[in-house]
Amino acid sequence: MNFRQRATLILIAIGAAFMMAACGSSVKLDEVGVRDAAGTPVTAPVAVPSTPQGTQTGVAERNVQAVNVAPNAGDAAGPNGVARVILFDYDSFVIKPEYQSAIDAHARFLSANKTRKMAIEGHTDETGGREYNLALGQKRAEAVRKALGLLGVADAQIEAVSFGEEKPADAASNEQAYAKNRRAELNYK
Repeated sequence: MNFRQRATLILIAIGAAFMMAACGSSVKLDEVGVRDAAGTPVTAPVAVPSTPQGTQTGVAERNVQAVNVAPNAGDAAGPNGVARVILFDYDSFVIKPEYQSAIDAHARFLSANKTRKMAIEGHTDETGGREYNLALGQKRAEAVRKALGLLGVADAQIEAVSFGEEKPADAASNEQAYAKNRRAELNYK
């Protein structure tokens, strides 16, 4: 192999390394982005559901049960006139301040109705890899679950599940559709 061929191979390898680095994300998926009423970030170890093989991947173990996502699962009455969709920024799982009143209303409703349960579905747009999107969707659902828990809702009343990019609210491939798909949906059972 001559010098020119070696130089070409080295440049290709360097280019591939830069491309792989550029595809990375700065989002830390091992922390849940929840802010208290004063806007101060609240971080705590969060349990992650078991993998299909039954091994636990989170920092704390908890019993995870299947979530019923039947077509009419979200039809059960909750608080009237309160948003059931929390939108997130690109590559983020931090709950925006404008959704705090909705989170508060759902927390009050669940605290007053101890037999009611909620499934929180985390969703993403299609711009990441499948596994990354499932993890990000889970973190979005867990952020809402954690925020409800901080407001006094019993952990047994809420379950967080991720659908990643699998159930888009808008199937188009543009920024307006992506913004609608970066969400957590709150469905009462």
